[in-house]
Amino acid sequence: MNPATLAMPSKGRLRDDALALLAGIGITVIPPADSRSYRARVEGRDDLEIAFLSASEIARELGAGRIDAGITGEDLVREGFADSETRLDLAARLGFGQADVVVAVPEAWFDVETMADLGEVAAGFRARHGRRFRIATKYWRLTQRHFSQEHGIQLYRIIESLGATEGAPAAGQADAIVDITSTGSTLRANQLKVLTDGVILRSEACLFTAPENVPPQIADIAGRLRAAQKKAAPPS
Repeated sequence: MNPATLAMPSKGRLRDDALALLAGIGITVIPPADSRSYRARVEGRDDLEIAFLSASEIARELGAGRIDAGITGEDLVREGFADSETRLDLAARLGFGQADVVVAVPEAWFDVETMADLGEVAAGFRARHGRRFRIATKYWRLTQRHFSQEHGIQLYRIIESLGATEGAPAAGQADAIVDITSTGSTLRANQLKVLTDGVILRSEACLFTAPENVPPQIADIAGRLRAAQKKAAPPS
C-alpha cells in the first residue's frame, strides 16, 4: 500500500492539539530527528506520512491535490476556494481551534446593530463622505459572499489587511472590519462590536480530504476521529 500523506499544522497550539487528538485514537506521530524537518513518521505505520505545514499551506495543498488529507482551520478552506464545499470533503470536525469570522463596527455607532443597519450606512456613505464605505479584511471571498450575496449590500470597498485588522477603523484606514476572533477581547480593546447577525462563519480545526478516492488509511483515521468527537460530545 502506498503511504498516504496527512498534513498537520507546523507550530503552535493547533499543532499540539492535533498531535494530542491523533494520539488519543492511536496515531502516535514520531517527531523528526532534525527539528528543521517538516516530515515525520507514525509509530508502527509505514502506510502513513506526516507533513508539517502552515495552516494556510495545508489548505492550498489540499486544493491542489498534492496531499491526501490535512488538519487546518475551516476559515482558511472556505476563504481559499469558492467551490470548497464540492472540492474538498470535511471529513471530521475536531473540537479545537474554535474562532468566528465576524463583521465588526465601531462601538460608537449606536444605531448600527444588524447587517440591514450597515447596509443603510453603506448606501448613503458616498453622499455623506465623498467615498465608498470601506471594510478591512483578509477574508475577501467570505466578505463578498456575506455582504453582496446574502445581504444585498453592494456599495462598499474592501481594503486588504495584512495584519492588525482590528486597528484599521481607529487608524482611519477602514470603517468596519471582517476578521476572525475567538474571545472578542481584541475587538473590545479596539472599541469594536460584532453585529447581531454578523457572524459569517463559526470555524474550528477540521480534517479535510478529497471528495473521492480517499486512501483507506485516511478514511479509517477520519472514522476514528468522528467516533472520538461523538463520544466526547455532551449528551443532548
